[in-house]
Amino acid sequence: MSKMQSLLGILVALSFGGLITLAGAEEGSTFFGYSVFAICAAMAFSIQWLAFIPAYIRRTEIYYDLVGGITYILVISFALMAHIRTELLIDERTLLIATMCGLWALRLGSFLFKRILKAGSDSRFTKIKHDPFQFLMTWTMQGLWVIFTLAAGLAAMTSAHHLPLGWFGLVGTLCWMIGFSIEVIADRQKSHFRQSNTGFITSGLWAWSRHPNYFGEILLWIGIALIAFPVLEGWRLFTLISPLFVFVLLVYISGVRMLENSAMKRWGEDKAYLSYLERTSALVPLPPFSQKSELSE
Repeated sequence: MSKMQSLLGILVALSFGGLITLAGAEEGSTFFGYSVFAICAAMAFSIQWLAFIPAYIRRTEIYYDLVGGITYILVISFALMAHIRTELLIDERTLLIATMCGLWALRLGSFLFKRILKAGSDSRFTKIKHDPFQFLMTWTMQGLWVIFTLAAGLAAMTSAHHLPLGWFGLVGTLCWMIGFSIEVIADRQKSHFRQSNTGFITSGLWAWSRHPNYFGEILLWIGIALIAFPVLEGWRLFTLISPLFVFVLLVYISGVRMLENSAMKRWGEDKAYLSYLERTSALVPLPPFSQKSELSE
């Protein structure tokens, strides 16, 4: 990737970040006269750029995912602090969204950090970390990831409207709990499998879906959007794009697409793997299309 392509990628990320910020900041709460949503968006990008400096100097990606998780927590914490300053009391919707997003960020950030510490590196960054412009673009994209995935929840947290949770809140909470549980269980199953196997996992939730962890993540963000929906109106409704963004990112940009391509290069001639592809849903957990699968060595 050329320097111009990297700079264009950074510009695109900032443009999309600016658009979602304009939508989320409309008639939202303020902090010393400035939109809380906009401050949070600025924080999301600024933290990445600050972290990029020592990361590039050391040519390391070790702290990339950890910084992403910490950014979520810092943004949520600031939104809560600003909420307390202006409203004195935190409504149940704000507290619920903050708790769910914070718990997810803490769990995923620590999980990914432990994983890369054990592995020593992340193959996605092998070339990228030596190119300052491409590496900076990658950190900028993480800032976009934070503000886009958190957009609906953050818009609700900074909304001036306060309503009971209602059915949307209950259904959203259920979706989040199921999605979070699926993601945690799937990650643990795969981590346990890798301790003694070098092949591909086809047991547990992975017998029902080739990417159950991604399905769980998409579902939990749908839950956050459902909880947020009742207090969103006008341009703030556009922040409901959050779960769609997560879906597109995990299925068509990184996640599923990259892992499937990598797996085909590694096991494309393995009949057991090809059979696993045929009988197992790509994303949504479904009963296997044939008899129970076995682990491939």
